[in-house]
Amino acid sequence: MMVWNGLLFGFLTVYILQTAFSLWLEHLNRNHLKEKGRRVLRIFEGFIDQQKLDQSRAYTLENSRFSVRQELFGEIILLIILLSGFLPFLDHLASGWQLPYIVAGLFFFLVPGFLSYVLDLPFDYYQTFVIEEKYGFNQSTKKVWILDHLKSGILSLVLFSLILSLLLGMIRFSPQRWWLWGFLVLSAVQLLLTILYPILIAPWFNKFIPIQDEALGKKIKILMEGAGIPVKGIFQMDAGKRSRHTNAYFTGIGKTKRIVLYDTLIQSHPPEEVLAVLAHEAGHFKKKHILKQFLLIESAMLLFFYLTYLLIDWPLLYRTFGFEHPRTYAGLLLIGIFGQKAGFFLTPLSMALSRRFERQADTFAVKLLGSSAAMIEGLKRLAADNLSNLFPHPLYVRFHYSHPPLMERIASLQGISDAEK
Repeated sequence: MMVWNGLLFGFLTVYILQTAFSLWLEHLNRNHLKEKGRRVLRIFEGFIDQQKLDQSRAYTLENSRFSVRQELFGEIILLIILLSGFLPFLDHLASGWQLPYIVAGLFFFLVPGFLSYVLDLPFDYYQTFVIEEKYGFNQSTKKVWILDHLKSGILSLVLFSLILSLLLGMIRFSPQRWWLWGFLVLSAVQLLLTILYPILIAPWFNKFIPIQDEALGKKIKILMEGAGIPVKGIFQMDAGKRSRHTNAYFTGIGKTKRIVLYDTLIQSHPPEEVLAVLAHEAGHFKKKHILKQFLLIESAMLLFFYLTYLLIDWPLLYRTFGFEHPRTYAGLLLIGIFGQKAGFFLTPLSMALSRRFERQADTFAVKLLGSSAAMIEGLKRLAADNLSNLFPHPLYVRFHYSHPPLMERIASLQGISDAEK
């Protein structure tokens, strides 16, 4: 039975405060869009007309309202799992069945995880086949949607089970140093996945073929050579079989590093805009942003592992949530949930750093291209194609935008171009 004490009160305070603040941010952002997003600004003439703006506004508002319902449902379900005694019940079952320690830990994590996954499926279905369909983005079929979920479910199950088993094994066999060994092993797994993702994981979901537009491929190679980036592969991905959204990215490291273009991007953007998008991605590569972000994430993970180590043997933690005996796997779950909730309020720090990196990549791209014109036009077309919100609230940007808002970004690009003259 749960114990109502200061620890539980503090936990619930942080939990409810974070959830309420997140939902309020969505409300604030919707109201800001309703107030500011009614007229087409002159800067978007030729790309976004009044009809497109109205459609973009409606798409943002509908997505926001839907995400509020989805988030609220998920938070209520998680709170029920935490407060109903369901987790001690799972632990009791594992003990009664005399499951080995690692198997018991997997059982304890995977049962609520599976329930949450199943309960979230109707929301994902509605998002794909109602909202995305309504605004002309969805290209997926029900068969593709089902197969995607089966594949991602199997992949997540295998990877999560492997990582959790290793972590629980280290807790059992090295109780004083598991936090360090766990950090090192998880870091190695992350690095391995980064290497293997382009050649083993991504092809399981999409088809990747060498870019079919030979002229564009040559231009990309020349651009990358000018940036001092060796190109081992330029691929186009069949993103259009699921959605009309557009994008491009660099992936992999070492011999698996490659450039990937959505086929939807190639179809909807002229070559100079595609080159501008890739020049921006080249900026991230040359400025070592991916490495810097990886090191920051690893530093935060190391700190979290150490704090978890300090708390995981705290008897009050287990008594508070109704456990008869301390279970390290239960401690991992409870501390992880609290860490996620409390860490939300640090999100503006990581988002600010990400936006800074984006501005640096934009600066690099303008210098590489010699002009900001293609990038500015490409950004406007991307915004029109993806029905992006042109008027986000500044506070919402601080918590949710890894890129500067579009108008701010365009103004910055124009300033960089003017300074180069």
